[in-house]
Amino acid sequence: MSVLIRNGRIVTACDDYVADIYVENEQISQIGRGLSVKADTILDASERLVLPGGVDPHTHLDMPCGDISTTDDFETGTRAAALGGTTTLIDFANQTKGRSLIEAFETWLEKASGKASIDYGLHVTITDLPDERLSEMRRLVDEGVTSFKLFMAYPGRLYVDDGILYRAMVQASGLGAIVMMHAENGIVIDEIVAKTRAMGHMEPRYHASTRPVRMEAEAVHRAFAIGEVADCPVYIVHVSSADALEQVTLAQSRGLAAYSETCPQYLFLDETAYDREGLESAKYVMTPALRERHHQAALWQGLRMGRIQTVATDHCPFSFARHKAPVGTDFTRIPNGAPGIENRMTLMFHGGVVQGRIGLNRFVQVTSTNAAKLFGVFPRKGTIAVGSDGDLVIFDPNRELTIGVNNRLTHHMNVDYNAYEGMRVKGFVETVVMRGRVICHRGEFLGNAGSGRYLKRECHSKCGAWIQ
Repeated sequence: MSVLIRNGRIVTACDDYVADIYVENEQISQIGRGLSVKADTILDASERLVLPGGVDPHTHLDMPCGDISTTDDFETGTRAAALGGTTTLIDFANQTKGRSLIEAFETWLEKASGKASIDYGLHVTITDLPDERLSEMRRLVDEGVTSFKLFMAYPGRLYVDDGILYRAMVQASGLGAIVMMHAENGIVIDEIVAKTRAMGHMEPRYHASTRPVRMEAEAVHRAFAIGEVADCPVYIVHVSSADALEQVTLAQSRGLAAYSETCPQYLFLDETAYDREGLESAKYVMTPALRERHHQAALWQGLRMGRIQTVATDHCPFSFARHKAPVGTDFTRIPNGAPGIENRMTLMFHGGVVQGRIGLNRFVQVTSTNAAKLFGVFPRKGTIAVGSDGDLVIFDPNRELTIGVNNRLTHHMNVDYNAYEGMRVKGFVETVVMRGRVICHRGEFLGNAGSGRYLKRECHSKCGAWIQ
């Protein structure tokens, strides 16, 4: 298959120019004005932006949570991601306590096989790490798993103590890998939760008040401190508050390999969502919780100034009718998570570029390039250059639409609500090309389940220094 895209305004993390792009044998082979080549498919991108395919480094597809699972699997989730302009994602393979890290990796490979329609990588989540399992981290790096996630929250389930954090970081450092941290002080939070429940406070709004921002900030500080001693790069997932970002900034100012991610929910939504009538507020039970609105300005500034490197979705969808509403009168039983894999690119263009918070090049950096660099798939992914994969998005910067669960241009996720319901946005993913094949066009999915490939990723030590 070959594709010629004509007359587009090509925008990368550092470029902005008008030219044609020719993709053959799955890779970009020529870029220039007035290219004279034959192609199986010719697309006119006049008055459109041509962007690198989005890279979402934080999703949870087909993830068990007790006796239920997230409602998007690798087929429905990657389809929705593609329609939203994301052509690469990195999901989490979660270790079962007491079981093998290799088993977790192989389980998630099986989940994705034959279903994923875009390319994907895997992080592995560590929930325990006795000495005899340390060698498994090396085996995983050999398989292209070059990032490991650990939790400072959820005691009894995902939580690991500081000793395990240090042990994992030392091993990761020696392997050239990066450690991702869910940074909240779960021990203290559980004490606050117990006290709140004892007082009879059970409504969804108490999910937010029992997870104070200082407990996020404290955990971020501690994660970087342990990482410094272990000489390990640390990436904080879903930074939600100015307090946590302050600790990121402090670590970066001290010259540490300190990185951070935020998500659209923390840039566009706030804690007033927990004031909605009835059980509607249960839709917004996610971790970290939504914060007071003033934190949004700090996060946008962090994106603009380079303190926050990436915008991911933490896509973790559960059905409102089947999963959240039935337990909505007890905030501790509501499954944590919200959908968003499809809306990230448009939201960030609207809130960032259209509303003047970040420029076009920075938009590409935080939605594609930086994640590709941090997690070892650059320059294959995350840019538009000769030799890179032909993953491209033709983006209409002027089209306006309203996000909603019933709008087939904005919602293909397998979940019965949209966290951004009713939001009017400017910017539309018109056409998506993955490795030289058109897989989405004007809201119609043209790809195939199973066409996505597993990505063996390079070590962070080989490409992390390229971050801007």
